[in-house]
Amino acid sequence: MHDGFAMDTDRAASPEPVFAFTPEVEAETAPLWRRLKSHITPLEWRAHAPLIAKINRLKRQKGAVILAHNYMTPDIFHGVGDYVGDSLGLAREAARCDAKIIVQAGVHFMAETSKVLCPEKTVLIPDLLAGCSLASSITAADVRLIKQRHPGLPVVTYVNTTADVKAETDVCCTSANAVQVVEHVAREWGVDRVILIPDEFLARNVARQTHIGVIAWKGRCEVHERFTGQDILDLRAAYPQAEILAHPECPTEVIELSHFTGSTAAMNDYVLTRKPRQVVLITECSMADNVAVDAVETEFVRPCNLCPHMKRISLRNIYEALLHDRYEVTVEADVIVRARAAVQRMIDMPPPSTPARYDLVKARHHVDVELI
Repeated sequence: MHDGFAMDTDRAASPEPVFAFTPEVEAETAPLWRRLKSHITPLEWRAHAPLIAKINRLKRQKGAVILAHNYMTPDIFHGVGDYVGDSLGLAREAARCDAKIIVQAGVHFMAETSKVLCPEKTVLIPDLLAGCSLASSITAADVRLIKQRHPGLPVVTYVNTTADVKAETDVCCTSANAVQVVEHVAREWGVDRVILIPDEFLARNVARQTHIGVIAWKGRCEVHERFTGQDILDLRAAYPQAEILAHPECPTEVIELSHFTGSTAAMNDYVLTRKPRQVVLITECSMADNVAVDAVETEFVRPCNLCPHMKRISLRNIYEALLHDRYEVTVEADVIVRARAAVQRMIDMPPPSTPARYDLVKARHHVDVELI
């Protein structure tokens, strides 16, 4: 039972280890419990704490860091995440951290991005099935055909794509800087149209924030596309005092009815800065759980959708990834070179002075996209 790790002798048929909530584990994780006790039940904590303690020890022993996306559950995000945030923030941390091992607490395209930026490091994904509907919506061959159809136009690719797709494009973006990137490449290329793939709704919403024409692809996030305008109307009726914050991967009708639209970083900044009394985050469920830990003055209404891919990542498989060095993410060398150029161009752009937000006044000009 020492060190929070023991064998369950009552299950002799199985060598599966169990983790004990010992006094040592309780003391070691007490600071985390004080932060999370309003969001995790004591019963859950007794199950989580031994794994959190073991993971944090293993990280120190192996020179590893965990990059935890905003959509991770609070036990991962606050319990073991070394760098936490949105895709852009995690990409930047992957590029500058000095760890030997990166564990991506997120989905596969994020792990590939870390490998592209840090080819000399070992990058692990705790579950190989942690994919992404958006990343699966387009292939490198699709991008090559798009470029043949629109020669000379720059291709901006959302980071929610595979390394193969990034390797075929000019520059990457996230929801936090998509407008900035589109306008930058249009100036650099001397064009008035830009290809922005693969998220259709992000492209439509970006098009309403800029005078640059946008050519889009019909890819969608299975979490955000399920929200409807009627959902927002129902929320406004049921919670008239609540401020509704939507992610730009949502349909345009959702954006038009919400009070604020921005990336997960912008949502986080909005809540912590403005401190609304009541708020609704129209995005993946765990985002609200993670922001709520620090936004103690705000009540969160949670009509959110779960991402089945993000939820494949757990404390248990993070521990097993660190313990057994699995599952290592690899990317072909020539793909790394080309994809890194696209990601690095995004990283090298100066961050906006404030997190990007959707401007409803700009949106009134109703510019639409050309859908491929």
